[in-house]
Amino acid sequence: MCPIRKVTTMLDAPRAGPDPERPMSTTPDRRSPTIARRRLSRELRRLRLDAGLTADKVRGDIDLSQGKMNRLETGIGPQPNMSDIRVLLDYYKVSGEEKEALLNLARLSRERGWWEKEYADVLGNAYAGFEAEAARIHTYQPLVIPGLLQTVPYARAAIRGGLIRDPEEIQRRIDFRMTRQRILDHPDPPHLWAVLDEAAVARPFGTASEREEQLQRLIDTGESEHITVQVIPFSAGMHPGLACSFTLLEYAEDPTIVHIEMGRNALYLEQPEDIESHRLKYQHLLAAALDKDSSVAFLTKLRDQVKAGT
Repeated sequence: MCPIRKVTTMLDAPRAGPDPERPMSTTPDRRSPTIARRRLSRELRRLRLDAGLTADKVRGDIDLSQGKMNRLETGIGPQPNMSDIRVLLDYYKVSGEEKEALLNLARLSRERGWWEKEYADVLGNAYAGFEAEAARIHTYQPLVIPGLLQTVPYARAAIRGGLIRDPEEIQRRIDFRMTRQRILDHPDPPHLWAVLDEAAVARPFGTASEREEQLQRLIDTGESEHITVQVIPFSAGMHPGLACSFTLLEYAEDPTIVHIEMGRNALYLEQPEDIESHRLKYQHLLAAALDKDSSVAFLTKLRDQVKAGT
């Protein structure tokens, strides 16, 4: 079990160069309606607090339901209604450039992300929306290689391992995963920092050549300036990450989020104490891991062993 104190939100749940096996597609837009909605809700709440008003006072004055007022200030739920946003901004006496900027933010928040347009039938959580605009992604995985670094054969094996049998659904999930990876080919990519337990990279799957290909993908990240992979070898013994995986998503203009995957659902933690506890845990994991160059050497040795059949 993952130790979690406060859960603020519950939602249904690098590569070095282009991969010829990836489905051909344009690089995903790094603007995220999910983040825009979160930013808008934070601004609306700030305007209310700056005015010294309670939520009950505001919703009573402009005839909004409690549920709608809550959704507008949390960013959770359906897309915001533009007329509601305009009424709120007028009520708070927002005008000029600030009003137009917030209306533009509201318009962006109502758009559908590429993951919703193309893969709504295979996606059960909002993670892609949070990932799309992250400046830094710090992920720890004790058992599997993270989706942003998976090859097609590895992704197929991992999806099948999740008891999904329908060939079309498997392929759709593979396509979605490969499209997510294109964020790393963006002109302004996020910095991806992946700490992997040895169990994640040593676990056998598929053929020897497929395993070799996946290990080579990880090795190739050693040449990347925006992707860092570090391995915690079994020889490191016990460490703070044995309980579960987690990802810290950091943004240029927005608060950090901790994402914890839970099967088809996910937890998103936003409380400062939760963020700090996971940052501390990540620092301990980095201390237990081999450095970048030593990790590449470790992965190269493992790849050579797979190639030699030993």
